[in-house]
Amino acid sequence: MATVNVVGAGLAGCEASVALAKKGIDVRLFEMKPEKYSPAHHSDGFAELVCSNSLKAVNIDNASGLLKAEMKALGSLCIEAAEYSKVPAGGALAVDRDHFSKYITEKVRSYPNITVVNGEVKSLSELPPADAVIIATGPLTAESLAEDIKKLTGNESLSFFDAAAPVVYFESIDMEKAYKAARYGKGSADYINCAMDKEQYLAFYDALINAGTADVKDFDDIKLYEGCMPVESMAKRGVDTLRFGPLKPVGLERPDGSLAYAVVQLRQDNEEGSLYNIVGFQTRLKFGEQKRVFGMIPGLENAEYARFGVMHRNTYIKSPGVLDKHYRFIGSKETPVYFAGQITGVEGYMESASSGILAGIFASRELLGLEPVDFPVSTMVGALSNYVSGFSGKDFQPMGANFGIVTSDAPELKTKIKDKALKKKIIAERALEIVREISAML
Repeated sequence: MATVNVVGAGLAGCEASVALAKKGIDVRLFEMKPEKYSPAHHSDGFAELVCSNSLKAVNIDNASGLLKAEMKALGSLCIEAAEYSKVPAGGALAVDRDHFSKYITEKVRSYPNITVVNGEVKSLSELPPADAVIIATGPLTAESLAEDIKKLTGNESLSFFDAAAPVVYFESIDMEKAYKAARYGKGSADYINCAMDKEQYLAFYDALINAGTADVKDFDDIKLYEGCMPVESMAKRGVDTLRFGPLKPVGLERPDGSLAYAVVQLRQDNEEGSLYNIVGFQTRLKFGEQKRVFGMIPGLENAEYARFGVMHRNTYIKSPGVLDKHYRFIGSKETPVYFAGQITGVEGYMESASSGILAGIFASRELLGLEPVDFPVSTMVGALSNYVSGFSGKDFQPMGANFGIVTSDAPELKTKIKDKALKKKIIAERALEIVREISAML
């Protein structure tokens, strides 16, 4: 029976391992925790969520929702875990991080043909002989292995900095000032809202852009990825940038019906509802400065922090010309090497997990001597793999799920449709139809 070495027990590594194990292939899953942790990881469990507990939108007319629907059709372990551990988040799917990780850890360990090997892999040459290798070490790949991957792929890794938002205790939020509401009144009121008038906002803004930041190595020389821009960096683009971004007040009237000048939102972070993260407040401010500046937000004056915001380095390979559309390393010789997760240039929790599913499927079919399957660009999973392998521009950057990379073959689209929502629905329904057909053949 074939054996595959999977390096990394994050979302992608766990999905790949399970996809292989379901086909009867033996898996050695290498995970450096608990012997060694990255700067951003703290838990012993697999698939630890670092930046946020939100897995984004649910509805399939949203790109993130479509991606999750496709993953569910492919038997995703992460979707299964998310549905088990979800917490209220309006139209988004958010989870209790600990329950999510525990579910995945226990499920992976329950497969008799998955052997977990703890300890840092410093070089791919250290791995025992196998019929294939899947590298799913994530954006926080340990330095020694990252250097080895550079040598393997023959190109300099690109990198950006990612940031995690702070998490506060619910009981420390002043609910006399804060209030629960859903934007435009849609769905249940799952978010806590902290409204500011103009004077409060301008004072907060001034404090934010002048606050002391933590010294992060190489930060000033690295491009910041837009999806995780530190709130203080975003603010420095202009006084109203935050008001048209994470602090936009539209649709979030106060209980008395008045409209605030800016609104900070907090999202439930665990099942018990005892923890809330400050939405969009990824930051590299010093811890003391976070407490001082964020304490200027109405309702958070006496907030107690379960975790302050932190920044960490993310690394990914220049996948175009290095990986094919099956996430397979083009330079593979006798032993096929696949990559999965954010190290490939997909951006986001579910995007990372989806690439793990596909890498597991592709590797299993190759090892079992089966015809390869292709996920077309008319599906979200296929569009993502096509993007990281086939991007033709000069400045390759991480990409999350979006309809801009999907080219649909839905017959209804032969006639131009002006209604954007209807168009997305047609694209999504066609994509799901294709993924379900492929899944039935696997």
